[in-house]
Amino acid sequence: MKNTDISNDTNVLILKLRPFLLTGLIILADQLVKSFIVKKWPLGNGGVFITDVFNNDLLWIIHVRNKAIAFSLGHTLPDTLRPILFIILPLLVLGLLCVYYFKTNDLTRVQRWAFAGIIGGGIGNIIDRIFRPDGVVDFISVKFFGLLGFDRWPTFNIADSSVVICGILLFLTIIFFPATPKEKPGE
Repeated sequence: MKNTDISNDTNVLILKLRPFLLTGLIILADQLVKSFIVKKWPLGNGGVFITDVFNNDLLWIIHVRNKAIAFSLGHTLPDTLRPILFIILPLLVLGLLCVYYFKTNDLTRVQRWAFAGIIGGGIGNIIDRIFRPDGVVDFISVKFFGLLGFDRWPTFNIADSSVVICGILLFLTIIFFPATPKEKPGE
C-alpha cells in the first residue's frame, strides 16, 4: 500500500469522525440539562417549573417522565418487554446506522452531520432508559393550538429535538440534494 493511499484513508476517516463531535455535544447537553431538571424540580405538583416562559403560554418548562416512546406509545406494554423494544432495538438501529455511515461514501457533508445528530439524540434517550428507571426525562412543552388534535405538543427533550430536526434535515437532503461524486469524502 502506498503512502498516498494511507494518507487518503486517514483523511476520509477524519472527515467521517468529525461530525461525531456533534454526537458528543448533543449527549452532553441533553444529559446535563436533564440532570439539572431532575435535581432542581421534582416530579411533584405535576412537574411544572415555568408555565409561561414568554408570557404567552407558548413554552413551558416542566418535569415529566416518559416510560414509553414518542407520544407515549407503548406505555401499556409489560415491563419485561419494554427493555427489548426501547433499549435493545434502538441500540441495534443505532449500530446499523453507524455501520452504514462508515461503510458508505455516498453521504454529503450535511447528511453526515445529520446522521451524527440522530445518533447523539438516540444515545441521549437510551442513557435515560438504562439509568433512570422512572423513564426518560422530558421538560419542553410547546402550545400547539389544537393542530392535529393537540392543545400542547407532547413534552420532549434535547435528544428528541435532535433526532427530529436531524431526521428532517437528512430526509430533505436525500430528496432534494443527493450526493454528487465531488462531495464524497476523500475526493
